[in-house]
Amino acid sequence: MGNQASTRGIELRKGTESESIRIRFMYKGMECRESLKLAHTKQNINYAIRLRGEILNAIERGNFNYAEYFPDSTTASKFGPAPVKETIGELLREQLDIAKKTLSASTHRGYKQVCDSHLFDQWDKTLLRDLTAPAIRAWIAGLDCKIKTVRNILTPLRNALEQAVNDDLIEFNPLERVKLSKIMPREARKTDFEVDPFDMKEISAILAACVGQERNVWQHAFATGMRTSEFIALEWQSIDWVSSKISVDRVKTQGITKTDAKTAAGNRKIDMLRGAYDALVAQKEFTQLKGGLVFEDPRYNEGWADDHALAKRWRRILTKAGVRYRNPYQTRHTFASTLLSAGANPLYVAKMMGHRDTEMITRNYGRWIEQGTESETRKQLLEFFAQMSPKSNGIIGKAL
Repeated sequence: MGNQASTRGIELRKGTESESIRIRFMYKGMECRESLKLAHTKQNINYAIRLRGEILNAIERGNFNYAEYFPDSTTASKFGPAPVKETIGELLREQLDIAKKTLSASTHRGYKQVCDSHLFDQWDKTLLRDLTAPAIRAWIAGLDCKIKTVRNILTPLRNALEQAVNDDLIEFNPLERVKLSKIMPREARKTDFEVDPFDMKEISAILAACVGQERNVWQHAFATGMRTSEFIALEWQSIDWVSSKISVDRVKTQGITKTDAKTAAGNRKIDMLRGAYDALVAQKEFTQLKGGLVFEDPRYNEGWADDHALAKRWRRILTKAGVRYRNPYQTRHTFASTLLSAGANPLYVAKMMGHRDTEMITRNYGRWIEQGTESETRKQLLEFFAQMSPKSNGIIGKAL
C-alpha cells in the first residue's frame, strides 16, 4: 500500500486491486484518519477536499458529529455517543448546513435570512419538547406578514422538525396541527400574487410617467409576461431579431444569475410582440453596444441588483402616474389576462409564460377567457400585442 499526498490533509492510497482517498484532521487533540473507498478521479478528490473542509468548519463551530460523517468508523466510539439535539436552534443550524450542501446558494441564503430575522429570535433556545402547536399558533398570530411570507418563514422550521421526526427525536411534527387559514386574518391571507391586472388606460399612464430607460423596461414587461427575475437578467444575445424571438434562458435573484429555471418549461422562447419590439429598439441606445444586459439601473449604469431594487422605483412611478399600487408581478398577470380577454388561445399564453400546460392559466385567469373587450380597447391591444414574425402565422392576430 503506497501513499501519495495530493494536498494538505488528503492522501491518495493505492492497493493492488483498489484505490482510496484518506482524510486527515485533528479532533479533540487527536489526529484522525478516515478512508473513503473512492477512485483517484478529479471529481472524487475534489469531493474529499470539500468534505474535509466541512468537517473542519463543523469542528470549529463545535457541532461536529463524528458518527454522522463516518458511521462505520471505530474511531467514532472514542468520542462517546453522538450529542442529542435538544433545542430548535440546533435543529435549524443543522438544516442550514444541509441546505448549503444540497440546495442552490440563493435558496440557502433565503433560509438563513429567515432564520436570522425570525426563527432564531423566537425559538433558538426553545427545547424541542417544549415546541407545541399552540405556541406556534400564538407566534404566527403576532406576525405582521402576508400569508405567503409566513409560509416562507415556516419552511426552514418545517424542514428541521420533519428531520427530528425522522431521527425519532419527536413523534410528530407540531406544524402539521397548524392551519394558517384559521390563524391569519382575512387581509393577510390575500397575497400580493393574486391576479389584479392593469387596464390599458393604466398601462398608458404608467408608461407616460416613466423616465428614460424606465419606459422600455416596463413596456417590455407588459408585452412579454416575463417575470421580473427573468427580464432583469435578459441579455442582448438572447434576442433573435430575424425570427422575432426572445430566449428566456436565465434569471437573477438576490444578485445571482442562474441559467436554470425552476421547471423545464421555464427556459423558453417567446414571440417578440409589437410592444416588446418597440421597447427593445428604444433600449438599444442605452446598452446594446455593451453587449451584455439589456436593462440597467440608470442610477449606476449597471444591471439591476435584484427585483427589490426595481420594485422601489416601480412604486414611485405608480405614485407619479396616479395609478393604484399593485406589485410588479402584476405586469405578468396583465399580459396573461389581457390576451385571454381578447380571445388568445390559452395554450399559447401558457407557453409564452413558461407553463407546461393550461392548468394554471385556467385556474388563475379563467374569468378573463370569457370576458371579451370593447372595440376601442381591442384596437389598442391589436397594436400593442401584434405579432412581429411573419412565420408566426398570426397567432395573436387571429386570436384577437
